[in-house]
Amino acid sequence: MRPSLARSLTACAALALLAACATHEVDYQGEGAGFVGPGAPVMAVLETPSVGTAGQDAADDPAVWASASPVMIMGQQTSGFVAGTDKKSGLYIYGLDGQILQFLPEGLLNNVDVVEGLSVGGRPQVVLGASDRTPGKTGISLYTFDPAGTGQNGVRYWGAVATDVVEPYGFCFARRGAEVHAILVGHEGELRQFILGVDAAGRPTARLVRTAEIGTISEGCAADEATDALYINEENVGLWRYGLNPASGAARTLIQPIAKDILVADAEGLTTIADASGRYLIASSQGDSTFPVWRIDGAAPEYKGRFKIVDGAVDGVTGTDGLAAASGQVGPFPDGLVVIQDDVNDVGTQNFKYVDWRDIRRALGL
Repeated sequence: MRPSLARSLTACAALALLAACATHEVDYQGEGAGFVGPGAPVMAVLETPSVGTAGQDAADDPAVWASASPVMIMGQQTSGFVAGTDKKSGLYIYGLDGQILQFLPEGLLNNVDVVEGLSVGGRPQVVLGASDRTPGKTGISLYTFDPAGTGQNGVRYWGAVATDVVEPYGFCFARRGAEVHAILVGHEGELRQFILGVDAAGRPTARLVRTAEIGTISEGCAADEATDALYINEENVGLWRYGLNPASGAARTLIQPIAKDILVADAEGLTTIADASGRYLIASSQGDSTFPVWRIDGAAPEYKGRFKIVDGAVDGVTGTDGLAAASGQVGPFPDGLVVIQDDVNDVGTQNFKYVDWRDIRRALGL
């Protein structure tokens, strides 16, 4: 190695944590397994059973749906459900008490989200979508739940959206007026946005309306319909805000770069929640097992601090991939529920923790 080249590479290595040389990426990756950074302490209220896949990184991403009136799921009455992926085997449907209502052995589902706004056969449906990495059916897998159903009414497979994304990774839904949008994020940084519909036979349709490239490995995404914004975490770079309008293309703003004690790589899951005090975006700072929060209903997102999930009635949380939230009355949670994946559960395998939004709000003074 020539001395000049050696000096150049040494200088690049010294700057890597700040700028990753030419790529402008930063990757702190925390302080090792189990490390938890600074943040306001919050305790989870309850937890789900461990997912079925043992000894592997399996539980990944949740979604929350709440109903103003009771519904029937697999013979049980409930006022909502939580969907959670086991990315090695399928999709769990949990009650608001954390217990398993249904399991769909659907394969390698990674991220999941839920939306209303589509009808099949004249009946309004709750639609679930998931990024699907299963060989032979990679893309977006779609499921429906009939809130007016009775008896052994459950979540059912509906159809699929094929894409050019080699490894589907992140996924989220959004509403723009009467339109239902499905947003897929690929492992290598692909962004694909579709408008979903229903054909005369009751099957799903999808029209591709945006193709963009994020840059590097990305996953977490969340839409804020009220401000027409789409947020995406580029894992080793930071938090981006795009326009939700597909006509905005690849235009974006870096809201928060990877930074110690704010957003530590990997930057993972994203979710939004709103209440009388404002609209908020929550992220998973996986590298130090904390959750930064921004208020997003102003001219620009305003950082409000971070929280962490500590031991209480159930164990604390580390290494979170995905998280999801629902506003307002969610069963026993009067102001909202936040569900968080736990990478290292104290007993058994990975699972999901339920957190009362009031406790987060109180901890951060929101």
